[in-house]
Amino acid sequence: MSRVPLLLGLFMGFVFVGVAFAAAATATAKFDELFQPSWALDHFIHEGDLLKLKLDNYSGAGFVSKSKYMFGKVTVQLKLVEGDSAGTVTAFYMSSEGPNHNEFDFEFLGNTTGEPYSVQTNVYVNGVGNREQRLNLWFDPTKDFHSYSFFWNQRQVIFLVDETPIRVHTNMEHKGIPFPKDQAMGVYSSIWNADDWATQGGRVKTDWSHAPFIATYKAFEINACECPTVSSKSVEDLVKRCSSSSSDGKKYWWDEPNLGVLSLHQSHQLMWVRAKHMVYDYCSDTARFPVMPVECVHHSHTKVVGKN
Repeated sequence: MSRVPLLLGLFMGFVFVGVAFAAAATATAKFDELFQPSWALDHFIHEGDLLKLKLDNYSGAGFVSKSKYMFGKVTVQLKLVEGDSAGTVTAFYMSSEGPNHNEFDFEFLGNTTGEPYSVQTNVYVNGVGNREQRLNLWFDPTKDFHSYSFFWNQRQVIFLVDETPIRVHTNMEHKGIPFPKDQAMGVYSSIWNADDWATQGGRVKTDWSHAPFIATYKAFEINACECPTVSSKSVEDLVKRCSSSSSDGKKYWWDEPNLGVLSLHQSHQLMWVRAKHMVYDYCSDTARFPVMPVECVHHSHTKVVGKN
């Protein structure tokens, strides 16, 4: 599915922490410190520490991080479009460049008033996507701010909502399955019109009488390894730079052994999300995939730490 830019970032230095994702020492940053508009500057609204992106029948808007990153955690707090938001998509994602890019997506799909808000996630590895999962959020994301995060290292990628894992993509290179660990990615966010597919498969169109549609952001956080935007270093050098296998011997917090798998508590949270809130999983879509994708077989047996 087509998408337009979205998101945020900051280099916090290489911070050591010993426990879980939330334990990483982070601080929020102002938008201008981390990002820059990528299109439709006249659809940006700044109100103190809040950033609002506006969608009307002329344009949406988007922004991109000033730096690229490999391994760590990226978070934004977001309040989604209120009321009738059918046809709209607010996207928050990370992506590298080129046809063989890697990408992690949150896509918040607009709805008609009274329906649950759904979020679609996707993972691209070496340019191959079509790995959508969709769930209905267990709260109203239009009434208050909630945090949405990507955590990734050489062993797993985790999508988190208010620190609750909603999706895990584990490294199974030993089984011949590519894993997104060799490309630095920018952070993006955008709001745009996608009424050809976003709401009830495109059956409900955008009602422009309700425009402008506003998505509101605050508290941009990135605790990740910053990579040069233009670099003569090889892929191997960049991976080593951002991992504990680097020549300087530093131990980066995202490489702590306990962050290579979910804790028991996190595993239970993920199972709850899948059982109670998931409404679509490509792994179960036999029409699209008559033969189950090989990663689905292995992801059904998620590794967990014995103690939380």
